[in-house]
Amino acid sequence: MVIIMITQRPRGTQDWYGADMHKRIIIESAARKLCKAYNIKEIITPAFEHTVLFQRGVGETTDVVQKEMYTFEDKGHRSITLKPEGTAGAARAYLENGLFAESQPTKLFYFTQAFRYENPQSGRLRQHHQFGVEFFGSASPLAEVELITLLMEFMKEIGLAGAKLHINSIGCKNCRKTYNDALLTFLKQHEDHLCATCKERMQKNPLRVLDCKVPSCKEIVKDAPRTLEYLDDDCKSHFEELQRLLTELGIPYEVDTGIVRGLDYYTKTVFEFVNAEGFTLCGGGRYDGLIHEIDEKQDIPAVGFGFGIERLINELEAEGVELEPEDAVQLYVGILGEEAKASAYQLVHQLRNSGVIVETDYMDRSVKAQMKYANKIGAKNTVIIGADELANNSAKVKNMETGEQTEVSLDRIAELFIK
Repeated sequence: MVIIMITQRPRGTQDWYGADMHKRIIIESAARKLCKAYNIKEIITPAFEHTVLFQRGVGETTDVVQKEMYTFEDKGHRSITLKPEGTAGAARAYLENGLFAESQPTKLFYFTQAFRYENPQSGRLRQHHQFGVEFFGSASPLAEVELITLLMEFMKEIGLAGAKLHINSIGCKNCRKTYNDALLTFLKQHEDHLCATCKERMQKNPLRVLDCKVPSCKEIVKDAPRTLEYLDDDCKSHFEELQRLLTELGIPYEVDTGIVRGLDYYTKTVFEFVNAEGFTLCGGGRYDGLIHEIDEKQDIPAVGFGFGIERLINELEAEGVELEPEDAVQLYVGILGEEAKASAYQLVHQLRNSGVIVETDYMDRSVKAQMKYANKIGAKNTVIIGADELANNSAKVKNMETGEQTEVSLDRIAELFIK
């Protein structure tokens, strides 16, 4: 019997507060600022969707669908799944709300929770958060370049310096059949040494075997045929143009034939940014068949990426990146005596309305305890408001770093800090 502690969060989840929350705010602010410059609009989709959306969109042979989804039956006997990633929900919203009927392309970004039942580890939680962008309507490699450029600028903005771009092409459904046949022939030669999951996958979707994390399978597929050898003319031309654009724009990249990504909706371009140890920080690619898979009446190309916030914060810490510190409390307004409470709080309210960060006493502490608290929270300045200050219409503002005190009339204190 599992004992549940109601004061303990579920395994694989995280409470956001303090320093991590501050980092997350900076990350999201930087992303929003960039997306505004790129004319990418924000979208919020539900935390759960009908299960069939992920089965058809993400792919029934993927680890996500087979092993990791949080799926349940609601009270209306419908199969519902907490979303394991952001793309399928954004694609569903694009279709349901008729965004495809507007002038194209449609560019959307989101910050979303994602849920995957897997072994929790650093940067990979059962409930995690993603920054994602989806670019609908363009078949041009320039769409991939735009997302790659945005990611590079985003990482530069937050101080992440060690990431390198890896790209590959996994072709489309037209050339995938020829490749799958060649890959299946190879895998059959090593079938006895594959894990049970890969033995099943090789019959339904051989490409998924290349994404297996079991060491013995990873060793086998090192010598497997590569997708680049089987691209048709259209996919080959697309990949060559992408490389030409990246080269002409001075964007360094490495062709990595081992990238296939873990979701079935990808076609043609797939890409990742990896750190110095080869660990994947974020990834994305083109998924020209996803819209058609969800709605057979539509056939619209698209490309996107997802960046895990937890993984990003871990990498910032590993690289020793110090983000901009949280704004300090500019003034602590101490209160001495009951008769001063209203006047002191009126000053606090006035300053806050002008955008000044102010704190005061809510605990009926002594003046000594209030000053100790002001020092603990890092207040840059303090002032005490009591009966004498009210009577004289003045108080001493103390600089907590230098100890210098300045006599200021009560009606000028707000002006001093607003300036």
